[in-house]
Amino acid sequence: MSFVATANPPARGTEPAVRNDGFWPDIDREKLRADIRLDGTVTAERLHKALLAAMWSVSGEVREWKKVQQAAGYVTLQDVPADKLDGQSVKVQQYHAAIYAHVQSQLAEAYRDIDTLPQGAGKEARVQAGIEIRIDGFNQALRWAVADLQDTSRVIAALL
Repeated sequence: MSFVATANPPARGTEPAVRNDGFWPDIDREKLRADIRLDGTVTAERLHKALLAAMWSVSGEVREWKKVQQAAGYVTLQDVPADKLDGQSVKVQQYHAAIYAHVQSQLAEAYRDIDTLPQGAGKEARVQAGIEIRIDGFNQALRWAVADLQDTSRVIAALL
């Protein structure tokens, strides 16, 4: 039998939303924490820093797309014409998906050293390979969400 230690997340109401630039939606840290199943081993401070980095990165990648939308008269991402699922703009959902995937990738990278590695021949390599696969999955989800947000292809191919 093995023991898996987890830490309780911060108390509700102690992690305010992170304000964005007005066009992009604010990010509710408590909702993010629940949606991607983060426990308290990810401190509020670490989550805040990872979230800011994700917001900077994603916003930078879609800066030109945002300018086109604003030139078309859309003040916020919510205003950009899009289907709605569960009462929310698909564009907003895609933005959140990009942010969440970026945060997950960063945290998986940052916390890879605290994953418990089993002892024995080859087990460490298998655990490390599993972590790499998770990180690659988060990065793929990020790429797809950014492409979907901009209505571009998920595939970028070049003939060499």
